[in-house]
Amino acid sequence: MIAPEDLPASLRIDVCICTYRRRELEDTLLSIGALDVPPNATVRVIVADNDTEPSARDLVYALAARLPFDVIYVHCPASNISIARNACLESASGDVIAFIDDDSTACPQWLVALSSAMSVTGADAVLGPVEAVYSANAPDWMRRGDFHSTRPVFVEGEIHTGYSGNVMLRRSSSRLRGRRFNLALGRTGGEDTEYFTQLYRAGGHIVFAPQAMVHEPVPENRARFSWLMQRRFRSGQTHGRLLGQTRHGAAGLGAIGVAVAKVAYCFALASVHVANAQKRNGFTLRGAMHIGVVGGLLGVREIRQYGEEPAGKRNVA
Repeated sequence: MIAPEDLPASLRIDVCICTYRRRELEDTLLSIGALDVPPNATVRVIVADNDTEPSARDLVYALAARLPFDVIYVHCPASNISIARNACLESASGDVIAFIDDDSTACPQWLVALSSAMSVTGADAVLGPVEAVYSANAPDWMRRGDFHSTRPVFVEGEIHTGYSGNVMLRRSSSRLRGRRFNLALGRTGGEDTEYFTQLYRAGGHIVFAPQAMVHEPVPENRARFSWLMQRRFRSGQTHGRLLGQTRHGAAGLGAIGVAVAKVAYCFALASVHVANAQKRNGFTLRGAMHIGVVGGLLGVREIRQYGEEPAGKRNVA
């Protein structure tokens, strides 16, 4: 962390979007074009296309003329999200980098809120909330429980990890210099959790800007209990694998025991609330996450999430 008074008077911001056959990219780019810009700041947009063919190129070039910022298109084929994220890091030249997903839209004050929090705190990374937008067809229990939104988890007042769907990074930070997303996790997911966990372990300071909101629609294929179960399990696998890096021998066995106890506790509560779909499913999802933690601690290979054609494919090539 650096002192806030050492921040530059002017600010160059690179807004980075990794995309893979996502028709919502148009809405994302248009929301970026409507952003309020922090005083004395200049903005540039980088779109990293992770498709094997440059399928987003024509759309990006067409929309670039409608945006008030410079737009750069980078083709980084391989269907590996880590390659796309790293391409953004390598193409960036600004003082800070802001990441947003290709199916999200930013609120007008997004960049102002992120950069203001970074200026006040001198943090290495600033997270904003990702607010899920459910359709009328989504199950009632799911909308009430809001199981798709993303916010940081605080541990004794600190944030120990993060996510890439809404974040600003300080490029000048010595803890970020040369840091890249793990290519081995580019199709399973969890690459951003590992990235921010390692940043924190290296002494990085991560803060939260609650006003830096982005909205993410929940498509039909994700508004399912089965999708949430898979997501929670995979998240648990990542957490368990990272936990295993610092827990060895008896400590590792102890961590497995704690996770197993949490699984039993969650499923017991799910059975108690069997008549309440929101609570029952919520505790079941937490149990699935802790099962994933056990798997991660035992070294079970993480399930693949990326590389398949997403819902909402748009043929733009």
